[in-house]
Amino acid sequence: MAPADQTRKALTSKAISDDTASRLLAWYDAHHRELPWRVTPREHARGVRPDPYRIWLSEVMLQQTTVEAVKSYFRAFVEKWPDVEALAAAPTEDVMKAWAGLGYYSRARNLKACADLVAARGGRFPDTETELRELPGIGAYTSAAITAIAFDRPAAVVDGNVERVISRLFSITTPLSEAKTEIRAHVERMVPATRPGDFAQAMMDLGATICTPRRPRCMLCPLREDCSAVIAGDPENFPVRLPKADKPLRRGAAFVATREDGAILLRKRPEKGLLGGMTEVPTTAWTARADGATTQAAAPFPGNWLGAGKITHVFTHFALELEVFRAHIKGDAPAGYFWSPAHEISGEALPTVMKKAIETAIPGATKKPSPLSAKRPHD
Repeated sequence: MAPADQTRKALTSKAISDDTASRLLAWYDAHHRELPWRVTPREHARGVRPDPYRIWLSEVMLQQTTVEAVKSYFRAFVEKWPDVEALAAAPTEDVMKAWAGLGYYSRARNLKACADLVAARGGRFPDTETELRELPGIGAYTSAAITAIAFDRPAAVVDGNVERVISRLFSITTPLSEAKTEIRAHVERMVPATRPGDFAQAMMDLGATICTPRRPRCMLCPLREDCSAVIAGDPENFPVRLPKADKPLRRGAAFVATREDGAILLRKRPEKGLLGGMTEVPTTAWTARADGATTQAAAPFPGNWLGAGKITHVFTHFALELEVFRAHIKGDAPAGYFWSPAHEISGEALPTVMKKAIETAIPGATKKPSPLSAKRPHD
């Protein structure tokens, strides 16, 4: 057995030292991230408690989305809908519009459905993982995160950052896709009885700022004395991942129709399925499993369709390539469509792929006008 393997075997077989959680919490007290939904350690010590609504909202937004991308959306949501009752009272279309650009739109539909149920029960979120998982859109990770962070109850909170920390701490050689149960068991043993919410956030912050995928800053890590990957000198080898399968490429066409006053013709997608309930320009019948037509001959109604370019967009399980066509149309909107005035386009519930299509045909059309550009010259 190689020396590094002998070292690793000895380290992974011993228990993590008793003061691991204490060292991690001390690091978190000094180096935590400032996040708009977070109660800081200093606030927590003064008796400030997290708002379960804000924790739930942030955790749903953070699913498969980066912290930096979520911050502005979170602030906009809580400004419009400061509590769960306000969100429940909001029209679904308004919620979808506010969500546009965050992706994974089933989360927005589940968000609204969950708000409706919680509001109906008096606006109080359940405080156990079991009860939370009965709500729409709340799975194992989200229920654990809300339980720990919002209610300060012990729970094993395991996101991608925590998976990376644990994989390195214990040098887990099982491929990550198969190691979920093993990783969770390690976290369960590490969660302290006191400050479990701060512990959960500390683990996530450690992975996000120190135990990063590339070039981890191990010398600054409060757990480096326990980390078998650090001592063996190979932290970047963890977590172990299986090779990624190539994503299939689907093709189709998008048709951007404009009116003389600059309005753009849109329609709403079916509530169920990919991009469900979102707004789009007309497209051909592409799906995750099949191509759609790619020429102007497939336009849903007559027009002087001219090629405007091509876009690509990557979904979770496939990539999409759309030929974009543009035409000026006169008259009323065809059945199933509506005209969106130029100044309202930026507020429509357009997913990113549709914004790309519109921007290819009409550069700048989906951007929010600046306050100065909206003023008249003599103002």
